[in-house]
This record gives sequence, C-alpha cells and structure tokens, in this order.
Amino acid sequence: MIVIKFGGTSVGTGERIANAARLAGQVTTERGTPPVVVVSAMAGVTTALRDAATRAATGDAQTFVRTRSELELRHLEAIATCVPDVDLARSLRAEVQLLLDGFEHLCQSIHTLGELTERGMDAVSGTGERLSARLLAAGMRSQGYAAQMIEATEIIVTDASYGSATPLLDETQERARARLLPLIEQGITPVVTGFVGATLDGVMTTLGRGSGDFSATILGRCLGAEEVWIWTDVDGVMTADPRIVPEAQTLPGISYQEVAELSYFGAKVLHPLTIQPVAEMNIPVRVLNSFHPDHPGTLITTEPVAEPVVKGITAIRDLSIVTVEGRGMQGVPGVAGRVFTAVAGCGASILMITQSSSEQSICFLIRQEDTTAVVAYVEEELALEMMRGDIDGVSRQDGVSIVAVVGAGMRGKPGIAARVFGALAHEKVNIIAIAQGSSECNMSLVLGNGDVDRAVRAIHRQFSLQEIQGVEE
Repeated sequence: MIVIKFGGTSVGTGERIANAARLAGQVTTERGTPPVVVVSAMAGVTTALRDAATRAATGDAQTFVRTRSELELRHLEAIATCVPDVDLARSLRAEVQLLLDGFEHLCQSIHTLGELTERGMDAVSGTGERLSARLLAAGMRSQGYAAQMIEATEIIVTDASYGSATPLLDETQERARARLLPLIEQGITPVVTGFVGATLDGVMTTLGRGSGDFSATILGRCLGAEEVWIWTDVDGVMTADPRIVPEAQTLPGISYQEVAELSYFGAKVLHPLTIQPVAEMNIPVRVLNSFHPDHPGTLITTEPVAEPVVKGITAIRDLSIVTVEGRGMQGVPGVAGRVFTAVAGCGASILMITQSSSEQSICFLIRQEDTTAVVAYVEEELALEMMRGDIDGVSRQDGVSIVAVVGAGMRGKPGIAARVFGALAHEKVNIIAIAQGSSECNMSLVLGNGDVDRAVRAIHRQFSLQEIQGVEE
C-alpha cells in the first residue's frame, strides 16, 4: 500500500482533478491495492479563505461574501468538468454549498465579534481541503473507481497549538489504521483532507501553511506504507529554483537529510516537516509531476547518492542579522542562552547562528518582520549588562539572505569551500557571514538580497549541476 498526495496546482481545475483521479485509480489497477490519497485545497483557495477571515475581523463585511461566491463558482465549474454523472454532481454541489455556507457563517461571526483567534482561523482555513477532497473522491467514482472522502479530523490527532499543530502519532496511528485499513481491504480508495487535523476533543486544527505533504507522510508512517508519492507541478527536487537558474535539473535521488536541509532553507517542493515522520521508518518518498506523469521524479531515501557532491543550492530572503557584542561578554557564561531565550519569548525562529571565537559577539539571523520585536526583547533581557558597559549594544542589519549549499557528498571532501568562495569572488559577491554544521551537509552563506540570484547561478555553474541528468539513481 502507498500513500499519494496531490498538491493545490494538481487539483486546481476540473480537468486537473480528473487527471488526479486517473493517476490515483491507476495505482489500484497496477498494484492491485488502493492507495490512500491526501489532497490539498485547489490552488489559491486557502489564501482567499484566510484573507476573507482576516478582513472580516477588521470590519469588512463584503470580502467574505464575495469570496464565498467566487469559490462556489470555481468549484461548481470544476464539478461540471470532473463529475459527469448527473446525480453524483447534484449531490456534490449541495455539499459544496453547505460547506461554503459554514465558511460564510464563520466569517459573519468573526465580523460581529471583531476578533479572529488562531482557532477560528484554523476552522476557516481547512475549508479548501474539505471541498477538494469531495471533488476528487467524486471524480474517481465517476471514472469507475471506488473512493470515499475521509475528514482528517477523524484520524489525525494533534495538540491544541492552533495554526501549527503537532501530530500525536500514537493516537493518530490507532485511528488511521482503524478507519482506513478496512476501506483498503474492501478495495476502496480513502481520499483524505490534507493540512488539517483535530485535538483529542475534536476541535479542528491545522498543521501549518503548505503542510499537505506533512499530512501524507504522517499517514504513511502510521499505516506502514511502502512509499509516499508527492504529486506536484515540477519534475521532482531540483538543483536550484528554475526561475533563478533556467538550466536547473531534477535530482534522480537524494537523502532525507539533504532534502530536509533544502526544504528548511527555502526550497518550495516539500514542506520542511515532510520527511520527519517517515525517516525513522525508512519509508521512501517520491516527488512526481502530475502534469508530466511519465517522468521518474526524485526518490528520497535514507542513504545519500554519491554524486553529485553538491545536490542543490537554495535561499531564504528578506532576513536580518542581529548582533550582540561587547568585550564584557568574554568568558561570562549564560549570555547566549539568555539571548536565545529572549528571541523565543517573542515567538521568532533563529535561522542561523555564528559566534566569534573570542566570545565578544554573537550574530543570528531571523526573518526581517520579526526584527524590531526581537531587538526590543534582547535589549530588555540584557539591560543591566548594557548599563554596566559589559555589552556595547544590540544592532541589526536588514536586507540579507541565506544561500545554502547542500550535499552529503561535501562531508570530508576537501576543496568544496574554496570552490564556493572562488565562484562568488569571480562574481564580486561579498560574503557577510558563514556557517557550516558539524554534519558538513550544508554550508550557509549570508549575502545581501541583491546578490542572491548571481550567487546561486555562480555556485550552480561551479559544480556543473546543469549536467547531472545522466546520473543513475
């Protein structure tokens, strides 16, 4: 049994839903066992839902009404294309209207209260998956495949961290096996809503934006799947963003560790948490293109492929460097811990850390929108040290990016850093800061925002990644 997941672009129209239904049905035909299907909302729907709810809280009573009408039209048009059966289409249209009624009523309540909580946003945000899962299940039935839509709130159990909930795997495994395995044994394909879950009390949660892939690997782990297939709109994990590097290539194979690094540092093909549930179970993940289904895609497994040494280059933009410095820091224990506790106190994530060997400065990178709050928190935490002159101050530098060079083959191989620095020097790109973990799988460089594209292209050329299409898996 395998778990397959369709992203928002793969179900973005009626034609694409029909195509996804064929791809899911082919798994049953070719393998003799139905897959578990996980589906995202149609492309753009979640953003529209969240925007409407946000505006409702500010007193806007028109946007959510207009959004409801636009989403209803879009889904009804999709039904007309992917569900030719008249009776099935009629029933499906009624379900769509009922779900959108619920969305509109939620937004009306938000508007009346003038407040939007994280719990309320989760209730709104999951509507898109609840719609698309119904359409895909109906599309499969229209093509002669047995399928049943399943709400993930029945099976994926999470904590109550609304907006970015953490799955409770033991409880999820128990429910997933009890709910899904009997359907598979009967030859029925479960079509499960991605992105959402529920607390033990049954309150809807979400796993974070773009987390449909995460839903799929959670179910893959809990069901002991042979593989998890992620159907998206690219041919697999690529050596770089093709919008920056037009000659970027698809990687035939990559390790869990490498793809996790690429995802964390900005690669959009997978949600950063996707690999966690399946890595410890050694369940392979295959990234495929629903618009190019004959392409073999990228296979993600435990062991890294030896070549190429560098697998990919990616970037996170619009960051800030925050620097805490002062001669009085030298040899004083606990300063770094207090700084990072202060950062955590305002809910920001640190993307990279460097510290001078003299212990006179600590630098860390955060997203630029968090910087004002972070600097204020750190200054408050270190106010006494600053007053005594032990710490000179807390400064910020905005408009920077992290470019990450990723590849397990870099481990223990001399000359990699020299080649990276040489490529950037040739392009006259200034490096602001550098970090490399002890795993040597990732070298992170801090550059100005304006240098990122040139840097990525230069490193890509330096390691001849445009020539890797002949590499064997």
